[in-house]
Amino acid sequence: EPNFPDEAIVKSALRYRPIMSQNQFFSHVTAAVLWGLPLPADVLWPVVRRGLDVAVFTPARHPRRRGIRGHEVHPASAHVVEHPEHGVRLTSPASTWAALGATLHDAYDLIAVGDAAVREQMFRNDPPPLATVHQLGAAVSAHRRVGRPVLRESLPRIRTRSASPRETWCRLVLVDAGLPEPELNFDVRDPHGRVIACVDLAYPAARVAIEYEGEHHLFAPEQWARDLARHEALAAAGWFVIRVSAAHLAEGAAARVTRVRGALAR
Repeated sequence: EPNFPDEAIVKSALRYRPIMSQNQFFSHVTAAVLWGLPLPADVLWPVVRRGLDVAVFTPARHPRRRGIRGHEVHPASAHVVEHPEHGVRLTSPASTWAALGATLHDAYDLIAVGDAAVREQMFRNDPPPLATVHQLGAAVSAHRRVGRPVLRESLPRIRTRSASPRETWCRLVLVDAGLPEPELNFDVRDPHGRVIACVDLAYPAARVAIEYEGEHHLFAPEQWARDLARHEALAAAGWFVIRVSAAHLAEGAAARVTRVRGALAR
């Protein structure tokens, strides 16, 4: 099997593009991957194995073909557009997110995808957001759909300044443990107004920062050195930095929550 299921899905979609009927479009997980939305691996691998999500509007019958999982979609439940880069017909980012309510049963995963869809331009070379929170809400309300309860539960928790799914998970874990909601990608400044660092999650009043350490830190010495310098600068400015890794999230969040709660109470 390929190492990266999202890349395999994109390649398969582009191979299918020349033989797509005019009434067909990509949907569900396949559309999410084409939009670059982050999905858990256990959702991506089944698409690699069973085939692409290809939909038609009712009353047309869904396609039956090897390597394809057909869907019949009510015209009121989805908006179809052409992808600006890949040149394929697919559901819009908002319609795609709403359709994932039938696939992503964990609200945290849905919120992370929603965060990615509405992410504002925070850093150099960031693309514009794919959708707005209002568009996501309109897509949820457009028609009866599977997963509407979890979609409605997730919608008010979507934020525009989360830079990664792991940041989203960190935020949700803290809030669901009863802590205040942190600010996202917060610029810490020195007394002269110069930016010392942009921290992933922050409680500015308490000068507490939570930084998510991705795996790239382990294999990029230059990045590691920059991060150490940033943390030293933050410490010199009176900030307490709590570092969180994927292993911490996998093992359970209780210890990190306790550390954050203690830091806020100091």
